Amino acid sequence: MNKRVVITGAGAITPIGTGRENYWKALREGVCGIKPIKSFDASEYTTQVAAEIEDFVPENYIPKKETKRMDRFTQFAVAAAKMAVEDGGLDLEAIDANRFGCVVGSGIGGLQTMEEEHAKLMAKGPGRVSPFLIPMMIGNMAAGAVSMALNAKGPNYCVVTACASGTNAIGEGFRLIQRGDADLVLAGGTEASITPFGIAGFCSMKAMSTRNDDPKTASRPFDVDRDGFVMGEGSGILLLESLEHALARGARILGEVAGFGMSADAYHITSPAPGGEGAARSMMSAIADAGIEPSAINYINAHGTSTPYNDKFESMAIKSVFGEHVKNLCVSSTKSMTGHLLGASGAVEAVACLLATHENYMHGTMGIQNIDPEIGLEVLANQGREAEVEYALSNSLGFGGHNATLILKKYRD
Repeated sequence: MNKRVVITGAGAITPIGTGRENYWKALREGVCGIKPIKSFDASEYTTQVAAEIEDFVPENYIPKKETKRMDRFTQFAVAAAKMAVEDGGLDLEAIDANRFGCVVGSGIGGLQTMEEEHAKLMAKGPGRVSPFLIPMMIGNMAAGAVSMALNAKGPNYCVVTACASGTNAIGEGFRLIQRGDADLVLAGGTEASITPFGIAGFCSMKAMSTRNDDPKTASRPFDVDRDGFVMGEGSGILLLESLEHALARGARILGEVAGFGMSADAYHITSPAPGGEGAARSMMSAIADAGIEPSAINYINAHGTSTPYNDKFESMAIKSVFGEHVKNLCVSSTKSMTGHLLGASGAVEAVACLLATHENYMHGTMGIQNIDPEIGLEVLANQGREAEVEYALSNSLGFGGHNATLILKKYRD
């Protein structure tokens, strides 16, 4: 029999708040973290806004010497993981480190380091490239650094499925504990791609909003005038634990992972499959894994990127899966406030779903002016809603056709 997997801690580094409580307060209040880009001169870019984290001081979480050997995306992950451990009241000396795992996803990895070191190569030659280039750049280093910082000697790896990375990582952590391969797993995602190279690439794809004169409504998922996503950065990490392990140590339990599903579109490198059929299969797989009927779910945290195709096809997928029950569903998009954290998005959105079930509150989707009539869903526009949330579903849909879905539930004895 599969083990029950509960969530005992959560860490969040986001553009609207650091730490679980601050992040949740900002979500409830509809705070938007999207502003003109400050980290570099974006005046020549078609998109000049992003959701940057302006108050992050890595030395508050990591020894200064070590921060210099970590890209920003790794620093975010280590900080969020430490928060999750503290939030979960976990005594690292009292657990079996060999049964403590870590799965951290990242869609892009150390882009900032890559850019800076490439500039050195071009200007000064190969001898000036840092010996830390490779270990700072590679995507798995966030998971590696978290394990070293917290002595997690169990299963340790990185998931790279573009914008589904964080959700897949949590799903993998869930499976590790279900199967009995670990007692505890730190799982989530991290990303730091607001760099000249990263923004230029997405601008060239014409994937991002160009609503530079109105940053607060640049990300407006499900709006008829949505024109692209807005880049965000940060990390979300959950402390997953087998129920028996959590009970044995007297842990406070925030929620439970009920199901996980995934699928491939097998269609296009960036565009979702027509009608969202791949996303629909992912949701159906997660619902089946949870052993529930679709009618048990009343809240969906959508991938909701604010791009024309994603929002349209995801809404079609939701309607195909839930049928008549769709009229009883409330839908929101965290990305309206945080921007799109790419490989970390599913992780910070899982934290939002966790707290929706724990606090019985579904946050709103900010920036909406006019709901697209084609969407046909009850989108919580510009304000949240108090409601009993027994089960919450979170979608993540990545470039390459990667679809992943988590179902979180309220914990009951």
